[in-house]
Amino acid sequence: KKTHTPHPSSYHTPPFPSVSNNCLCHMNNHPPLLLSIPGNIIGSGIFVSPKGVMENASSVGLALIVWIVTGIITAIGALCYAELGVTIPKSGGDYSYVKDIFGGLAGFLRLWIAVLVIYPTNQAVIALTFSNYVLQPLFPTCFPPENGLRLLAAVCLLLLTWVNCSSVRWATRVQDIFTAGKLLALALIIIMGIVQICKGEYYWLEPAHAFDPFQEYDVGLIALAFLQGSFAYGGWNFLNYVTEELVDPYVNLPRAIFISIPLVTFVYVFANIAYVTAMSPQELLASNAVAVTFGEKLLGVMSWIMPISVALSTFGGVNGSLFTSSRLFFAGAREGHLPSLLAMIHVKRCTPIPALLFTCLSTLLMLCTSDMYTLINYVGFINYLFYGVTVAGQIVLRIKAPDMHRPIRISLVWPVIYLLFWAFLLIFSLYSEPIVCGLGMAIMLTGVPVYFLGVYWDNKPECFNTKMTYLGQKFCVVVYPGETKGAGNGEEGEELKESQAPLSQDDGETRKSADC
Repeated sequence: KKTHTPHPSSYHTPPFPSVSNNCLCHMNNHPPLLLSIPGNIIGSGIFVSPKGVMENASSVGLALIVWIVTGIITAIGALCYAELGVTIPKSGGDYSYVKDIFGGLAGFLRLWIAVLVIYPTNQAVIALTFSNYVLQPLFPTCFPPENGLRLLAAVCLLLLTWVNCSSVRWATRVQDIFTAGKLLALALIIIMGIVQICKGEYYWLEPAHAFDPFQEYDVGLIALAFLQGSFAYGGWNFLNYVTEELVDPYVNLPRAIFISIPLVTFVYVFANIAYVTAMSPQELLASNAVAVTFGEKLLGVMSWIMPISVALSTFGGVNGSLFTSSRLFFAGAREGHLPSLLAMIHVKRCTPIPALLFTCLSTLLMLCTSDMYTLINYVGFINYLFYGVTVAGQIVLRIKAPDMHRPIRISLVWPVIYLLFWAFLLIFSLYSEPIVCGLGMAIMLTGVPVYFLGVYWDNKPECFNTKMTYLGQKFCVVVYPGETKGAGNGEEGEELKESQAPLSQDDGETRKSADC
C-alpha cells in the first residue's frame, strides 16, 4: 500500500481507520481517571531512586527536601501541560505541542529522542530493577553479578514483548495482576515506617542529625539528585498523551493533577522517611535493592515478601511501558515523522508488532550497561530538556496567539518558575556529568539529518518508501489498521475521512475492522 509522507509545514492526518482507536484506546481507558496518573507514576522509581537521591543530596534532610521540591515542580509542570492539553487537544502529549508551536523539526526531534533514548532507557532501568530485586536475596553478602543482572533483565523484556505481541488482552491482564505488587510493597514500607517512628526510631529525622552531610555539599550533585528524583515521578504527563479520549478534560484534567501529584508526593516522602527509620544513610547507599535491605531489617522471616512484591511491581512496569509506547509511535506515524511500518498492527491479533520489536531491540542495546543510576541521569536530562522546551512553548503560544481559546488558563508566573528551575537543573547537571548528559544531546542532534532525509524530502524514489515497508509487513504479518482480513489478497478496508482524528472517540459511528 502506498503512503504519502506529509510536508512538515502543514498538519495532515493520514487516513488511518478507526480500528486504531479500538485497538489502542484500551490501554489507557482501563483505570479510572483519577487513579491513572498515580498508577502511571508510582512504579520502580521509588525502589531505585532513593539511593541516587541520597548519594547526591549528601544528607537525609536535603534528600527529603529534594523529594518534596521535585513533587512541587512536577505539579507546576503538570498545570502548564494541562493548559496546553486543552488548547491543543491532540493525543501525543508534548510531541504534538512542540510540533505545532515550534514546527516539524522540533516535534521530530522530540519523537526521535523518545524513540531512541527515553522509552528504551526507562524500560532498561525498570528491567534492571526487576533483576536486582530477584537476584539480591540470592547474594546476601555481595552485589549480584552484572552479567546475571543484564541476562535476567533481557529475559524479562523478551518475555513481555512476546506477551504484548501476542494479545492486547494478555498484556492488560498482566498489568492488572502485577499492579498489586507495588501497592503491597509501598503499604508495607509506609506502615513499618510509622511503627518505627512510634517506637522512637527516628534518629536520622531529628533536625540535629538530618542535615549532617556524609560528604561535602555540591550544587552540581544536588542537580543530579533532582534528576534521580524526577525519574520516580515519570508519567505525570500521561493524560496529555490521551487528551482526545478524555471526557470533559477541562474539568477532569486539573482535578486529576490536584489530587494525584500531592498523593504521589506524600507516598514518596513517607516511603523515604520509612527507609531512614530502619537504615542509616551509609546502609542505604551500600544497597542496590533498598527495599530488600529494609525488609531484612524489619520483617524477619517474612522479609521475602519485599523482593517478591517489588519484582512483581517492576515486571508490571516493564509491561506497562511496552504497552503504552505504541501510542507515541502511532501519533508520530500519523504525522509522517516515523516509518509507516511502526503504525501497523498484526492482521489477526491487532497488536503493534513492529513498534514493539523496535522498542525491544533498542532497550536491549541499553542493557549493555547495568549501572542504573547513570542511565537515570542520562534519561532524566533529556526528559527535562524537552519538558522545558514544551513549557517555553506555552509562553510562545501566549505571545503568538493571545486570543486563542484556552479553556484552562494559568498565570504565566508558573511556567516562569518552572523554566528557572529547569535552567538550574540542566546547567549544573551538564556541569557534573558532561559526558552522560552531553551524549543525550548528541543523539538528539543526529535526528536533524534524519528529519531532512526522511520527512522533509517529499519526492523520494518510490523504492525508498516501499521496499523496507513491504519487507517488514511480510516479516511481522502486519497491515494498516484499516485493512480487513482480505488484506493479504490485496483487498483494503475502508479508510476514515481526513477530518477524523485517529484516536478520537467523538464520532459515535466509529467503525471496527473485521479482525478487531
